Parts: sequence; C-alpha cells; structure tokens
Amino acid sequence: MQLILKIWLKMLMVWWQLSVPIRLRSIGVKLGENLRFYGMPTVTLAEKSRIYIGDRVTLCSDSRFTALGVNHPVILRTLRPGSEISIGADTGISGGSICAAVRVRLGRECLLGANVIIADTDFHAIKLDGRRFNNNHQDIAASPVSVEDNVFIGTGTVILKGVTVGEGVVIGANSVVSKSLPAGFMAAGSPAKVIKKIPSEIV
Repeated sequence: MQLILKIWLKMLMVWWQLSVPIRLRSIGVKLGENLRFYGMPTVTLAEKSRIYIGDRVTLCSDSRFTALGVNHPVILRTLRPGSEISIGADTGISGGSICAAVRVRLGRECLLGANVIIADTDFHAIKLDGRRFNNNHQDIAASPVSVEDNVFIGTGTVILKGVTVGEGVVIGANSVVSKSLPAGFMAAGSPAKVIKKIPSEIV
C-alpha cells in the first residue's frame, strides 16, 4: 500500500510540474526557471496587471508536502489594472495569500510559513455610506508592500498595506504587521513589534 501511495504522489508531482506552468502562462503569469509546484495554486490577474514568479520559487498548495499543512492553496491575485505581484528567486510559499491592488514585492530567498496573508489594500471603503457596494478605487485605501530578501514570515502572519519588511527579518507566528520593520531584527505580536536584533553570526 505504501509503495502504491509513493508512486501515486510521484505521479502527482510530475503532473503538477507539467500542468501548473501551462495553466499559469495561459493566463499571463511570467515564470522564471526551475519552479516547483505542489498542488495547483489559485491565480487570477486583473486586466493589464502583472504577476512574476522568479527562478526556483516553490509554491506549496497541498498539505501532504509541508509539515504544518495548509488551509488552502497558494492564492495570488491582482485586483486593479496596473497592479503587480513579484516573487523573487528561491522564495518558498506554503498556502499563502498575496493580493495586490497596487504592488506586492517579495525579495529573494524568503520563507512564508503556512497560511501567511499579504495584502496592500483594505479591500473595502472605510467610510460608512454605501460601504457594502462601494467599488470606487479612490475610496478604498491601498499602498505597496515590500518584503526584502531573506525574510522569514511565521505561520498565520498578516502583513498589511504600506509595510516594508527589511532584509533578513524574522516575524513570529500569527503576527499582524501594520508598520514597517527594520532590517536584521526579529518581530512578533499584534501589532508586531521589534523584539531583538538577529546576530550576524551564530557562535
């Protein structure tokens, strides 16, 4: 039985490596080289928007291939014309959701733990009148998000609009990041606060 399961999983992996790039390119996603896909991500592009996935990026959308498991497939969505999602080389995402009304940029060698959310928009208007049906972009706040190289974002973390996460930052699980974080520090909490500097060398 175990042998049959192993063969089945290998066949699934081959299928994803063949089918996912075809599907993503067909809807206009720009792909680098040697990507790895575990499961089919959910990807949608607004008109005249852009999603770029860099070399050797891994997108894990299947709980069988990540220790904690994921609540849903990787979700990548641009929401407005001209919006952009860019994922740097060697980054890994497990069941994360990234939504861009303006721009979300992930640097190189980032690690996104299970079910991380990154969004550069409030999605809905703040003002009360007609909020439920208000789709006016001028009434819905949005500001770019930038996550620099080699950032480790713990499971369940939410990163909100206008935030820059500096290079090398580690963010604790279930944090809510509403303000920018300086490079080289650990942060955690809701709202996330800097805890300590990360040592440059491990003794």
